[in-house]
Amino acid sequence: MTRRELLVLMGAAVAVARPLRAQQKAVPVIGYLNPTSPDAAAPATAAFLRGLSEAGYVEGQNLVIEYRWAEGQNDRLPALAADLVARKVDLIAAIGGGAALASKNATSTIPVVFMGVADPVATGLVTSFARPGGNLTGFSNMFIELQAKRLELMSELVPQASVIALLMNPTQPNSELQIKAVQEAAREKGVRLPVLMAGTESEIDAAFASFGQQHVGALVVAGDAFFSSRDEQFVGLAARYKVPAIYMWPYFATAGGLISYGIDNIPVWREAGIYASRILKGTKPADLPVQQPTTFELVVNLKTAKALGLTIPPAILARATEVIE
Repeated sequence: MTRRELLVLMGAAVAVARPLRAQQKAVPVIGYLNPTSPDAAAPATAAFLRGLSEAGYVEGQNLVIEYRWAEGQNDRLPALAADLVARKVDLIAAIGGGAALASKNATSTIPVVFMGVADPVATGLVTSFARPGGNLTGFSNMFIELQAKRLELMSELVPQASVIALLMNPTQPNSELQIKAVQEAAREKGVRLPVLMAGTESEIDAAFASFGQQHVGALVVAGDAFFSSRDEQFVGLAARYKVPAIYMWPYFATAGGLISYGIDNIPVWREAGIYASRILKGTKPADLPVQQPTTFELVVNLKTAKALGLTIPPAILARATEVIE
């Protein structure tokens, strides 16, 4: 082979390699940062993937997803976010306030779509709902406003309760905002509000065990990713200690909890997948307004109410989106 022929072959090889490299680079990579576990988040994750697929992105075909799970340990989120940034993902899907904050602290350039954040403006994630600014946008779940509403519902449901406890996870990034909102609602209702902290399964057990000493007549369970996967534990403890409790997740009431009030996360996660696809196609996060829920679900379990000796007020039944007989 002459030198001229060798140069021609090398040039052809480079010409072939360039489009191959471009094609490989064109496959986007999403970092999926979740504070829970794959099993606990399975329905929400499926909804997120469905939103992506509806917009033309299918995992394993033209999309790669790097999953990172904190397994209920919020203190792991900063390191997991930093790992995704180091891997140069094209976008981070951050579930919950802790994951969103960790992502914001890890990068100012990689787009971030957050889900399940209480108040992204108050926590400094975005500048405003209409104009997020920066590299973050997503979906608020109105945790803070809904926590106050849950206390009001419990006061209406158990009017004889002079003490209504609030159970929080101390690692929640917006715990102070939630506590303040519920304290204001408690003052308006004239009830005492002990705030109990639990960040592990054993601490949840201990919190319930302390209700007798504190004369707790009802319980508001704060929204938290760790709590969200502990439905059997919460429902079982509430039945054991015979304490009326309200949750934010509808499936808690379905599992035997007394009452839940919140949003259905599945449509939100699907919309987040669509948001992510728009960003992958070139839309800037700053140009996508933060979305807030417009519909809320109130689920009442009459069987559990009967076991607790409670009669659900007609006004609550009239507002319920689902009544479990």
